Amino acid sequence: MFSPEGPSLRELAVQALSSVERGYDLLAPKFDHTPFRTPDAVLDAVGSALRRMGPFDAGLDLCCGTGAGIGVLAGVCRERVTGVDFSAGMLDVARQRVGPAGPPVSYVRADARALPFAPAFDLVVSFGAFGHFLPREVPGLFAQVRSVLRPGGCFAFPLVAPPRPGSLGHCMLLGFDTVMRVRNALWRPPFVMYYRAVRFGDVLRALAETGFRVELYPLPEFGRRRDGSPRARLVAARLPE
Repeated sequence: MFSPEGPSLRELAVQALSSVERGYDLLAPKFDHTPFRTPDAVLDAVGSALRRMGPFDAGLDLCCGTGAGIGVLAGVCRERVTGVDFSAGMLDVARQRVGPAGPPVSYVRADARALPFAPAFDLVVSFGAFGHFLPREVPGLFAQVRSVLRPGGCFAFPLVAPPRPGSLGHCMLLGFDTVMRVRNALWRPPFVMYYRAVRFGDVLRALAETGFRVELYPLPEFGRRRDGSPRARLVAARLPE
């Protein structure tokens, strides 16, 4: 993260003391050089799974950031691809990317909790965005996704199995979330970024309550845990035809 291409410690501190929107505006030029950007291995695995489920017509990348996931949609959608994010800085970087081959791509600045679209999409994807929403906001977020999908549409996103309690990974996530909670208790505006706030069971329950039929697909590229469960899954939540 502190490589010449990535943000400095000072830049990260300024971001962390800003609002989520302002923080990501500041981070945008160097975001792709941080661990916060979805790894290519995850994008490739999701793309492979969606190609087996598709093709689709129109696709939306929810909380698209700098557009790393747009290529996934471009590989499975035939008509058009749209990215939506509320950070103008992130969208500026996304628009500067060399566009992927395939359907036309457009970007829209909007809050995912109030999407400005009609039911015009057959596929909505999201990568690593749920930590920016408080648990009480997740049902409303899923309702927004439903409102922009056509009948039979699909909402797809990867979920990685949480690290084992007591492991180094678990302690790191717990420490990060603890720091963020202390920061938000002492400083305004809040910066909502919690990696452990949205639990797997809660996500599935909220999707079902919103009217989605949920299917889970293992992402074999990431192998399995000791108990035989997949290390990563693709959640595919579908609407009735």
